[in-house]
Amino acid sequence: MNPSDPRQNLPERPERPEQSERPGRADLLADRTGYDEGFLGPAVPLALPARASVPTVILPYTHFTVVFRPDRRLAASTAVCIEGGQLREDMPRDDTWLYDPRVAREQQAGDDVYRNNSLDRGHLVRRLDPVWGAAAVAGRADADTFHFTNAAPQADVFNQGKQVWQGLENYLLDHAAAFDRKLVVLTGPVLQESDPPYRGIQVPLRFWKVAAFMQDGALAATAYVLDQSPDLSRDADRAFAGATPGAPPPLGPFRTYQVPVSDVAEIAELELGPLPDVDLMPPSRGPEDRWRRLESYEDIAMAD
Repeated sequence: MNPSDPRQNLPERPERPEQSERPGRADLLADRTGYDEGFLGPAVPLALPARASVPTVILPYTHFTVVFRPDRRLAASTAVCIEGGQLREDMPRDDTWLYDPRVAREQQAGDDVYRNNSLDRGHLVRRLDPVWGAAAVAGRADADTFHFTNAAPQADVFNQGKQVWQGLENYLLDHAAAFDRKLVVLTGPVLQESDPPYRGIQVPLRFWKVAAFMQDGALAATAYVLDQSPDLSRDADRAFAGATPGAPPPLGPFRTYQVPVSDVAEIAELELGPLPDVDLMPPSRGPEDRWRRLESYEDIAMAD
């Protein structure tokens, strides 16, 4: 961490009380049916690890599911159904983060990871994406997104790259307007052995997102990567060598790319079912064009 970074001199964030386990709380999640792989018509299955030896726990919530990796204390992937015509954007927000009682608390990255530092609890399933339908259902979906199983550490720096990333679903819903604005979004961190350690976890440096929707009567998909790696003008070993002991790793500014769906499957080591074969990103002419840096939504390729 750069000792001249003014953010290091900011007052500590106030601590939030962690959710205590209450009798019967696990039962409150027992009726969750989770992600519907047939939501679009053609099946879009959960993104599961390509290696059968990777341990996972499937956690259904309201309109979304988390494929959780207890060994990393983070999700391997998430999947959400978005009914654009029924979204409730006026739903009150309650930033109370909860442990999921279906997973041992020590296997979840909780407040101990995010307390008094520059890391945000980054929603994997975006808060508003599953918040649709009847008011009671939408409210439950909103609350469900605030489980630590649906969070991963991200730098608190907000810039254009992250702004594009956070608005992708809205842009893609508009694109799918002619098809009832239905969208399926798979999201997760790129979990690698080289991810830097911090407070009992390894902090992911990249995140991926694959959107699936119907276009001209057929299944279509696009894929994106958010990169928060340290300064790419120097190698990672040198960048991490400058970290302050006990501080979060020196994460860099957010960069958002459109990438081939097959690249997401490769770097995240996940099975993405039919989605690599219905990718709308045109074939690249060379390695330098394979990842398209996005500065705005106009840079997104949506034609095969």
